[in-house]
Amino acid sequence: MMDWQTLPWPQLIGPLIAAEDALARLDSRLAASPIRDGWIARMDVLEACASISLDGGLVDLADLVLRDANMDSAPSSEVLTRAEQVLAARRRIAKARPRWALSPEGLASLTGRSGDPERVSQTESRDGEGDREAGQGDETEEVWASPFAALDAAMARVTQRLAQVEAGLKPVLSATAADRVLAPWLAVQKTTEACPPTLAAAIAYEAWVDLRPLPQQDWLGRLLAASSLRCRGKTETHLVCFNVGLRALPPLLIRPKITADRLARTLDAFTAAARKGLVDHDRWLTARELFLRKTEGRRSTSHLAALVDLVLRRPVVSSDLIAKELKITPRAAQTLVATLGLRELTGRGRYRAWGIV
Repeated sequence: MMDWQTLPWPQLIGPLIAAEDALARLDSRLAASPIRDGWIARMDVLEACASISLDGGLVDLADLVLRDANMDSAPSSEVLTRAEQVLAARRRIAKARPRWALSPEGLASLTGRSGDPERVSQTESRDGEGDREAGQGDETEEVWASPFAALDAAMARVTQRLAQVEAGLKPVLSATAADRVLAPWLAVQKTTEACPPTLAAAIAYEAWVDLRPLPQQDWLGRLLAASSLRCRGKTETHLVCFNVGLRALPPLLIRPKITADRLARTLDAFTAAARKGLVDHDRWLTARELFLRKTEGRRSTSHLAALVDLVLRRPVVSSDLIAKELKITPRAAQTLVATLGLRELTGRGRYRAWGIV
């Protein structure tokens, strides 16, 4: 078990101060930012792509953005599905109360041992109806005489399975097994309660890498490390993009064996994540200012300024979405998009989508 009190502080104090300062600066910037919601929406997708990359996969950012918005036309793939799981888990953590992810309830949900009670009860009810209908087959041939009863039962099971995948709730371990394998990692987490928040998150991540409590969900450890910062009040307005930070560091051919070296690198990843977040925030804020300049001198009834707010709030928009949000026709929406000069993401002639990513 790692004892943070015996760590070589002279080697860690510099990276620790840099990480603490960078994270605090980003969190403060986002607290008063007019594009905070849009920043979070975009960074969530970037985080999912970075997570897949760290695990040896590759997901195109535009593909995931379009898939998330149900605007894609490409066939699904295993790596894209995993990216959706990471994205769903990150959003679930960010929307919940700060301590939820590290609570027994949160860990149970994130490891696939529980889901949305209402959704599960509904699908279980449908499955139960199908099972009861199938059980009556011994008493009467009429149920199985119609193929629709069997089809309904099968579709209910498929619906439940797809709902689990979309919500990132793929079962990994039973409750007893998951509690047992997570216990050593939770014990390490317990020992860091008195140390600085960023160092505690770094220790939690390194302990997860050493212990590998859930090999099928290695990506979860990075999300939990980020969540611990929010839990400790270090990042109150956002969930740290830890995967982005790790991805920004030079790749390692051999993992350091010295604990202090590993912790210093992890702290550098938090710093890189915060600096990347600041750079992207300022870039998107500049884009907003440039777009708003195009609205100057327009009539008071112009919807161009409203479109600027919409495209900064969402990573991708379609003409139908713009028309619905701004209460205009799809043709008028396309005219506004052309006036604003948005980037087209799909490469299609029809059912197009635009966005800032």
